[in-house]
Amino acid sequence: MSLRTASDNLVHNYLFLRRAIGCLGIGLPFVLVFGKMFADGGGLLNSISGYYYSGMRDVWVGTMCAIGVFLLSYRGYGRIDDIAGNIAAVAAVGVALFPTTPSNGTRADVIIGRLHLGFAAVFFLTLAFFCIVLFTKSDKEIPGARKPERNRLYVTSGVIMLVCLALILLCGLFFDDVTKSLYPALWLESVAILAFGVAWLTKGGTLLPDKPPSASEAPATHAEA
Repeated sequence: MSLRTASDNLVHNYLFLRRAIGCLGIGLPFVLVFGKMFADGGGLLNSISGYYYSGMRDVWVGTMCAIGVFLLSYRGYGRIDDIAGNIAAVAAVGVALFPTTPSNGTRADVIIGRLHLGFAAVFFLTLAFFCIVLFTKSDKEIPGARKPERNRLYVTSGVIMLVCLALILLCGLFFDDVTKSLYPALWLESVAILAFGVAWLTKGGTLLPDKPPSASEAPATHAEA
């Protein structure tokens, strides 16, 4: 296999991982909410994590573990990308395996629930770091024409995740009794997950791609988004 072919295969693998992570993120809230209505009936649950205690448990756990595996396999432009991917991967699996505290949970359930919250915070903070810091970098001397647009989308996605995380904390600590009937955690978690999915789809070249080079132009040796 030539070096050119090996490089192309590596680029395609990177793009596939990014797109796969993005698709899982965008699809997860919809699959959980509508899947639960179809499988169990009834209305909404208080949070995305709460779907662990519904007929969609296997979907929730399986999707988060799949995201974790993809993040663990992901390799970016440098060592910091790899470290961030590994941290996010462990956090994603932790979120899946340590469920949120159920209503009327035991002391052990409360401890596990706190671990869940810790893993969830690390997961979203790391993904926001990806969007705001890592995705805005470029490995090209002359980035693609739509790189500024993509950077704005990355930063916006990262800020949305941080704002959603802060609002979830704020509602849970100070306004739980007032806002509980409005399902704030469910909507805010869903928005954060969708923002994460959109950013990764963009990084995979699905959204806001650059115009392909003409035949007379030398192709790049590494994908940049």
